[in-house]
Amino acid sequence: MSATPVLAGRDDELRRLTGAVRSAPGGERVLVVSGEPGSGKSALLEAAAVVAGELGQRVLQAAGSESEAGLAFAGLHQLLRPVLAAADALLPGQRAALLGAVGLGTPPGRPDPWEVGLAVLTLLSDLGDQAPLCVVVDDAQWLDRASLDVLSFVARRLEGEPVTLLVAARDGEPLPGLDQFAPRIVLEPLDAGAATRVLAAQPVTLTAWARQQVLDQAAGNPLALRELARAAAADPAVLDPAPGPFPVGDRLEGLFGAHLDALPEATRQALLLLAAADAADPARYVSAVLPATDEVWLPARRAALVRPAGDRLVFRHPLIRSAVYHRASFADRRAAHLRLAAALTDEPDRRAWHLAAVAVPPDPAAAAELERTADRAGRRGGHAAAAAALERAASLAASRADAARLLLAAAGAAAFTGDLGWVERLADSARSLSDDPAVERAATLLAGQLTSLTAEHDVAFSTLARIARATLERDPEAALAALSWAAVVCFYSGSSPMRSELRALLAGLPSGTDDVAAAWTAVVSEPFTGRADAVAGLPSLVEAVRDRPDRLVMVAIGAWLLDEPVLAARTFDDAFALWRTTGPLPNGLGCAAALAYLERGRWSQAHVVCDDVTAVGQATGLVHAVACADAVRAMVSASQGDTARARELAEGALTAIDPEASRSVAAYARRALGAAAAVEGDHETAYQQYRSLFEADGTPTHYHACYAAVPELAAAAARTGHGREAELIVEQSEKDLGNEISPRLAALFQRARALLAEPEHAEGHFKAALADAALAPWPFERAQTLLEYAEWMRRRRRIAEARPLLTAALEVFRRLGARPWIERAQGELRASGMDVVEAVPDAIARLSPQQQQIVQLAARGLTNREIGDRLFLSPRTVGSHLYRTFPKLGVTTRAQLRDLLG
Repeated sequence: MSATPVLAGRDDELRRLTGAVRSAPGGERVLVVSGEPGSGKSALLEAAAVVAGELGQRVLQAAGSESEAGLAFAGLHQLLRPVLAAADALLPGQRAALLGAVGLGTPPGRPDPWEVGLAVLTLLSDLGDQAPLCVVVDDAQWLDRASLDVLSFVARRLEGEPVTLLVAARDGEPLPGLDQFAPRIVLEPLDAGAATRVLAAQPVTLTAWARQQVLDQAAGNPLALRELARAAAADPAVLDPAPGPFPVGDRLEGLFGAHLDALPEATRQALLLLAAADAADPARYVSAVLPATDEVWLPARRAALVRPAGDRLVFRHPLIRSAVYHRASFADRRAAHLRLAAALTDEPDRRAWHLAAVAVPPDPAAAAELERTADRAGRRGGHAAAAAALERAASLAASRADAARLLLAAAGAAAFTGDLGWVERLADSARSLSDDPAVERAATLLAGQLTSLTAEHDVAFSTLARIARATLERDPEAALAALSWAAVVCFYSGSSPMRSELRALLAGLPSGTDDVAAAWTAVVSEPFTGRADAVAGLPSLVEAVRDRPDRLVMVAIGAWLLDEPVLAARTFDDAFALWRTTGPLPNGLGCAAALAYLERGRWSQAHVVCDDVTAVGQATGLVHAVACADAVRAMVSASQGDTARARELAEGALTAIDPEASRSVAAYARRALGAAAAVEGDHETAYQQYRSLFEADGTPTHYHACYAAVPELAAAAARTGHGREAELIVEQSEKDLGNEISPRLAALFQRARALLAEPEHAEGHFKAALADAALAPWPFERAQTLLEYAEWMRRRRRIAEARPLLTAALEVFRRLGARPWIERAQGELRASGMDVVEAVPDAIARLSPQQQQIVQLAARGLTNREIGDRLFLSPRTVGSHLYRTFPKLGVTTRAQLRDLLG
């Protein structure tokens, strides 16, 4: 395809964009175009949209607006406005969430941004069933954060959908959630040949000197080429040399301003009103303010400053709008915003921002309007919009105390975005405005909470411990809040000095201080101290916080740490169900849920949780959370036999963090690497990986994450001649835990002793490991023990006794999809004289974790829409997975699927 003159030099970029539009599902679904202002991003998107229209596709378009960036879901409303009627086909919860987000209804309780994202995904998928869809978003750097988060959610799930998403943004502007995975087309300055072709296509006559000046000063920027050519033709003096490099943005604004000076006063005022208005301001309100006569607009159209777009006029380029707006006096800008605010009587959020745009501090009335706007945005899940409104409100507050209060509230809202720099800046500003120690503590705590989710463990713990010491006596609740976040840091780091200091500070709290938080903090830092009492208190804690998802998560994490996986998984389930209706979960120790599901044998669910943690971590820059999710995912992949994937994930996690500073993540990653090596038969490497989990004297590198790997260490040691060294580690571990050891760890240590013992002494340890069903809540660990005991029996020709153990172990391995263990158990059964038939569960095991979940839910009778609602997928994606999996399972109907899975 050959580019038109206006797109000269962009042939490759245009070919790639139109290729994405033309391709069937399976090709590139998402593309981001970036470049400096005037580089041709909008023209490329427009050309791709034209191609989409010619192909019969439906095109949805939106453009970010700088002053709309603070309005939650404004961009989403603009994008979906033409198709919102199709929301009637959504599930009731999704429809309510979507309409509530865009201000056309009341959201059910506190909004769930994931529910909004799923509603948009389903809506686009439904529209794609009617005709392929092309979604075009320009100036995404100015899109409000809530809308951008929804687009990121959708973009990650477009595989197989007849939907293409094309996004344009300025160079250097981050697009959280898209930056980490979306392919990016970077528009470099045009080369000399392309720049010459663009200039030659302009309808002006220039001297050779003037042409060269334009080429030199435009520096390959297409918009600058056109505008400088027009200006030079009208007034050659505009090209007089200026000192230093030519600043394209400043010069262009000056050039646009020169156009303005020649316009009638009425036209200039009309353009200023248009510049002060935003794309998302309802057209009927803006039209009521703008002059309607062609006489006013004709000069602006002749000067190519504006162009028609549907039923309204828009600026031909954002730089023109900027020039119009900033060239006007403050008094004129103020008058324009006030006229718009007066018209927007039914749009309180947009009215508030128009008033704030020209407010002169102090202006408590405008600040109050913004505070109300922030409250509405927060209730709709627009945390970034709420923080922005509160920050602007603080700048207009009547007093320093009010400003500090508003900045603290802004920092609290910003904390949900994961933007540590923003939270710190807001907290620092609040501190600078107040001498109140409570403000200092609250600001520091907010920054400390978010820092606790990063890899800066020493900094975070020091900050939080300092707050706790300062507030221990006069404000114990504040001290405990700091300590509960310090416990997160303590767990991630595994630092003994941190644990000691945390214990000392906890001991100083008065009794009765937030029992749930106090119990959780104690368990996170010391899971094996006072275990029996802690376990006994778990059910009452669950009941006490039944309607609080954040507190349910705390109790669930505590149950997991105390080796109570049934209660842990059930409580995580309850918390996730509440989260869908009441708001976001805390991110601290988010991977604990994945680990609990992993240990409980719900490996597909563990994958889903890791996906969610990764999505949040990538969108907010929390690299440590992503590393933790990758390490857990690597453990599952290794157990399922995907050793290449396990190694890639684990090594990536170790690269992303400092293994000495974040010992929990390092332990999970090394356990995955050890398991991968063992699967491949490299037992020496496996042993070295497991051995690295313990210090030279046998103490664990992490006080919780290492003990469960003792049997794998023993298995590798028995095959490599390191048996005595492994025995010492088992002895040291048992000594460390003493009477506080959980039944699960006691069984795992017995299994390790069985693997290391002389053959004639192993059986007693195997029986002890399987006694009283201690490992029943951990199906994979119990199946491993059954298999190893059966192998021991078969080598002693006790074949009849070994067979039922092998059969039971194989059943679990098949259900989990643990391919290496399936093959090992099948080999033992064949060696024991039994015919092993490839069973259907083996076919299920070969499905991806997501496909396994879809099949299980379909077997329970859920529709594609209901399954999509559970798993954050579109109904089309669910149907596509079922279409591909039915032949693999040998079924053709859902009824057969139910029979198959029992």
